[in-house]
Amino acid sequence: MIRRQVTLIVAGGIPAALAAKAASTTIPIVFMMGGDPIKLGLVAALNRPGSNLTGVTSLSIEVGAKRVQLLHEIVPQATSIALLVNPTNPIGETEWMDVQAAARSLGLQSQLIRASTEPELETTFASLARLPNSGLVIGNDGFFNRRAEQLGALAIRHAVPTIFQYREFTAAGGLASYGGEGTYLPKMAGIYAGRILKGEKPADLPVQQATKVELIISMKTARALGLTVPLSLRGLATEVIE
Repeated sequence: MIRRQVTLIVAGGIPAALAAKAASTTIPIVFMMGGDPIKLGLVAALNRPGSNLTGVTSLSIEVGAKRVQLLHEIVPQATSIALLVNPTNPIGETEWMDVQAAARSLGLQSQLIRASTEPELETTFASLARLPNSGLVIGNDGFFNRRAEQLGALAIRHAVPTIFQYREFTAAGGLASYGGEGTYLPKMAGIYAGRILKGEKPADLPVQQATKVELIISMKTARALGLTVPLSLRGLATEVIE
């Protein structure tokens, strides 16, 4: 893209944003991702990015501990919680620390699982299916995000109680999803891309942060797994899939 002298780059996900930043200090870049862009070195400040990058972030990594809590409420008999991360993603370690702490506070064991290919995903769910009283939290990563429906199908096929961040995952068979509103990032990234193409500078456009989260619960999957979802949790859900 640099050789083609593109006018603008929209980077979806942390690895793409970091790669785009490393590639150019002049071409405007709009990122959309979960994570702290300051800690990742993408911008100097949220209100004044101060470089050729700006963008939109969602509540994903920040609510990892909440996903552990929600999974524990739906699957109280679980004694162990696993976190699935992509080893090539730099935020995996941060997610793991948060999930470990949340599991420890609930008296649960925790396990870290790494996968970056489709065969590894198959192996992951097959191995978890052989472990009684376990649940799975899927970390934030572009590789997983693009396979939300596949992950949901794997979760129901192997009867693994699993929580992710996108509704598509729950609709495909996953037990629950909890994360930022799915349409917010591409919508805001598109608005920023349009403003930049009309002459505004990324350095002057504050990083937008999603504040709304959605809890989606699949009662169909819960029944298939022999689980009873507390009425209080169903009342808090944005959507209940019957």
